[in-house]
Amino acid sequence: MFALSLFWEYLKNYAKTRLTYRADFWIEVLSDLMFQGMNLIFILIVFRHTASLGGWSELEVIFVYGFFMIPYGIFGTFFNLWNFSERYIVKGEMDRVLTRPAHNLLQLLLENMDPPSLAGSIVGAVIMGVCWYRLGLPLDWLDIPLMLLFIAGAVLIYAGLYTALTAIAFYSDSPTGILPLMYNIQNYGRYPVNIYNKLIRFVLTWLLPFAFVGVIPAAHFLDRKDGIAALAPLTPVMGVIVFAIGLAIWNNGVKRYRGAGS
Repeated sequence: MFALSLFWEYLKNYAKTRLTYRADFWIEVLSDLMFQGMNLIFILIVFRHTASLGGWSELEVIFVYGFFMIPYGIFGTFFNLWNFSERYIVKGEMDRVLTRPAHNLLQLLLENMDPPSLAGSIVGAVIMGVCWYRLGLPLDWLDIPLMLLFIAGAVLIYAGLYTALTAIAFYSDSPTGILPLMYNIQNYGRYPVNIYNKLIRFVLTWLLPFAFVGVIPAAHFLDRKDGIAALAPLTPVMGVIVFAIGLAIWNNGVKRYRGAGS
C-alpha cells in the first residue's frame, strides 16, 4: 500500500508538470509512435521480397512484433533510467534518494516515470488483435491470463537486465556505452530466433533472454510446432530469475556507493 500511495503521488506530480507543457507531451507520444511505425514498415518491406522468414509468415512476424511492443512499453514507462549515471552518480542526486524511507530503486523508478511510453503498448495490443483475427487463431478463456503472465515475465526480464546494467555505474566511474549496445541487442527478440545461427540463438535465449520478451511467448499463441512455443511457460520463471539477479547486483552496488565527493 505504501508503494501504491507513492506511485499515485508521483503520477499526480508528473501530470501536473507535463500538462503544463501539453504540446511536449503529445510530441513525445507521437515521436514514440513514429519510431515504432518505422520498425513495422521495415518488417513490411522485408516481406515484399520474401514470402516467409525462417518459416514464419508476414502476419506471424507482425504478431510477434505486436507482442514485443507491449512489455517494452510497460518497461519504458517504469524503468526510464537512461541518464542514471550522469544525474544520480556524477551530480550526486543518489545522496538525496538514500535519505528517504522507500527503497532507493523504487524511488528512482517512480520519479523517472514516462507514461507516454504506454502508447506503444496500446499500439502493440492493437497490432496483435488485428493479426489474431486475420490469422484465424482460436481464443480460449485461458489465453488472457496466460497473456498477462507472459507480459509480466517479459517486463521482469527487461527490468532485471537493465537494472543490472544501470548498476554498473556504482562499480565504475567511467562512462559506458553498454546500455545503447543492449538496446540494439534487445531488438533481435522481436524476430524469430531460428533465423539466427546457433550461437546467437543460445545468447538470446539463455544468456540475454530477449527471445522471451517477444518471439517465444508469442509463439505459444501462434501454436507453432517447431519447439519454440514449448519454451513459453518458462517466460515468467526467466523473468523472476533475471530480475532477482538484477536486483541483487543493484543492492550490492548501492552498498558500494560512497557519495558524489567534492
